Amino acid sequence: MEHEDPRNGESPHRSSKKPKFSSNYIPESEIRDEFSHHQPRVARINNGSFGSCPGSVLAAQRRWQLQFLRQPDAFYFNTLRTGITASRMIIKDLINADHVDEVSLVDNATTAASIVLRQIGHSFAEGKFKESDTVLMLHCAFQAVKKSIQAYVTRAGGSVVEVRLPFPVNSEEEIISEFKKSITEGKSNGRKIRLAIIDHITSMPSVVIPVKELVRVCREEGIDQVFVDAAHAIGSLKVDVKEIGADFYVSNLHKWFFCPPSVAFLHCKKANASSDVHHPVVSHEYGNGLPIESSWIGTRDYSSQLVIPAVLEFVNRFEGGIEGIMERNHEQVVKMGKMLAESWGTNLGSPPEMCTAMIMVGLPSRLCLNSEEDASRLRSYLRDCHEVEVPIFYQVPKDGEDGVRDNDGCITGYVRISHQVYNTLDDYEKLRDAINQIVKDGKTCKMLCIE
Repeated sequence: MEHEDPRNGESPHRSSKKPKFSSNYIPESEIRDEFSHHQPRVARINNGSFGSCPGSVLAAQRRWQLQFLRQPDAFYFNTLRTGITASRMIIKDLINADHVDEVSLVDNATTAASIVLRQIGHSFAEGKFKESDTVLMLHCAFQAVKKSIQAYVTRAGGSVVEVRLPFPVNSEEEIISEFKKSITEGKSNGRKIRLAIIDHITSMPSVVIPVKELVRVCREEGIDQVFVDAAHAIGSLKVDVKEIGADFYVSNLHKWFFCPPSVAFLHCKKANASSDVHHPVVSHEYGNGLPIESSWIGTRDYSSQLVIPAVLEFVNRFEGGIEGIMERNHEQVVKMGKMLAESWGTNLGSPPEMCTAMIMVGLPSRLCLNSEEDASRLRSYLRDCHEVEVPIFYQVPKDGEDGVRDNDGCITGYVRISHQVYNTLDDYEKLRDAINQIVKDGKTCKMLCIE
């Protein structure tokens, strides 16, 4: 029998406890108090970018910070490791991992991408992979992931194949079909696909990807490893890493799980836990396994990793806990998306079942949003002149295709709206009215002036 590393903190006698939900659920007034540090009057419908942290969790974070500052040595030797282990145990149970030593806490999904792609790059550089071999990724992958591929893979001789996903999208089958086509391209001329990177929820445009089905396709096609970039997942949809079956799965905890920035978990299947996977910041724990390496990367503030038990207490004040929050956020964002689309005479970017707590809503074509610069200008105008914070997506028209149209022309711009527990109807009406006013005034994106 293998000996457990006591630093991983799991005992064979540990009992599995279900979360306890309060019989007196958090009232609206307390929700307002928890987020009273948000800037007043701003329609904050962009939780997807940076997340949100309630006041009770911020207070818990401050207590951890002060505990370290009072007596750093005692904190390091007696408290830090057990605190991080307790947080990892909570994540293990939430994502249905087999063992706590499959779960590492890192800064964010960008760090996790660097960890995974670094070991792929080393295999190219050391000649384990042929230069003709490739990495498969979605064309709308997060820009930081693309940069990591550039830094670690292409400079070491590897190539990249991008899956062109349709948008607006009407069904999961459209995505699966495009994915299979790109696998065929990636395997052409005797090449091997060494890694497939799949988003669970794409960022811009935001769409839920059928990851379980795509991972299954990867296994059938003999792709070496699968990395799921699920930056937006935990707290917005159910995560079951055993059911998904990827080799690596990362999700930020500060986006939809109410942690302070920044912290994410990286799940590595047990088969990969002892392989050449290391934290990019090398410190004293190098070689002791990724979870232990990640728990100490030098003197820094580890409080965002330590507050996860406090986050669990916060979400369990809501009816249904985190599952109830996810369900209500989804229902509300779909409702708000439909309200906006009806007011503007446009469309949703995907069916409701292909979104979570974020949804894409078409903007009126009369805005003439024809470039990334137009999207940036409109976003800044809404922020500075209407106190509305919302991301804008420019949909590049395809050659020979009209795309989706409203009564006045082709829709080339979309807003990505989010819903979190602090949002109200007023936030979305503020966005609706701002866009309607721009159209009523006969202005286009290029005409908007920011004082």
